[in-house]
Amino acid sequence: MKNSYKFFSNKYCKFFPCHSDIKSSDFNCLFCFCPLYSLGKKCSGNFKYNLKNNNIKNCVDCLLPHSYESYDIVIDKLKTIKDI
Repeated sequence: MKNSYKFFSNKYCKFFPCHSDIKSSDFNCLFCFCPLYSLGKKCSGNFKYNLKNNNIKNCVDCLLPHSYESYDIVIDKLKTIKDI
């Protein structure tokens, strides 16, 4: 598989898939915990802040790190951390 390092799917995980808006065959577990979470509003994902719970970032609707096509986006965003 070309670029196989960009995709990993753990179908044996008890939380798989942890988001329901993507087909399980296309679900990428490589970034199980999103490395962009700490970027706050600059992460580029589909998130909301939970105003009732100390403005904790809620990423349940975000699929950015879980698609094969997003690997390069995540890596590029990580490269910008030094600039923040």
